[in-house]
Amino acid sequence: MRMSPAPLPRRVLAEFTGTAALVAVIVGSGIRADSLSQDTGVRLLANAAASAIGLGLLIALIGPLSGAHFNPVVTLSEWWSRRSREGGRDAVAYIGAQLGGAVAGALLAEAMFGRAPGAALATEQRAEPHLLLGEAVATAGLVLVVQGLRRIGRLTLAPVAVAGYIGAAIWFTSSGSFANPAATLGRAFSDSFTGIAPGSVPAFAAAQLLGMLLGMGGSALLYGADGAPGEPKPAEQRRTE
Repeated sequence: MRMSPAPLPRRVLAEFTGTAALVAVIVGSGIRADSLSQDTGVRLLANAAASAIGLGLLIALIGPLSGAHFNPVVTLSEWWSRRSREGGRDAVAYIGAQLGGAVAGALLAEAMFGRAPGAALATEQRAEPHLLLGEAVATAGLVLVVQGLRRIGRLTLAPVAVAGYIGAAIWFTSSGSFANPAATLGRAFSDSFTGIAPGSVPAFAAAQLLGMLLGMGGSALLYGADGAPGEPKPAEQRRTE
């Protein structure tokens, strides 16, 4: 039996909380790794493992409430697949919650490690073309995974599949797979291993939006076009029969 949809305010709170927790995990594990090792590979391994595990747990816990997007590109791609007026309202509310939650999560991580929250913005410049290409690839893959799971009726695998993809993409992409405009903004508030200079955020966000379009296009090529707006998808029909 499927859960009844939660009211929008509760779903928005879930997105804020989940995004804040995710960014706190990403930034906090980066700060911890930075303090324990000067080996970049060790730090990256620790951060990737913590980020993937944390993401999987958060998707499993919050998914039944809001869908556990935690990411504007996921919200936008899911809205586009439905294109309803109500969905547009929800998408705006979700994205606002995600952006606010990401900043709150980064500031929380800074505070947990005794660093004055917001005292030092990130200084790591990440605007080189090869990094932007890596970010577009990372985001395209994420959107393709999410869209693919929905299209084949396997969203129950999202905690493992999405977390596994992000853990891998942190290693195989040059950018470290931020793949999330909200998390990118949040990470600008932490001058640590996972930080990104504020001046690099717009370029990263643009690359992520490009990746979203590529991922959606790849999904359409692989699985065919979605049904008309509001039309039940095959997996949804099976669940309601």
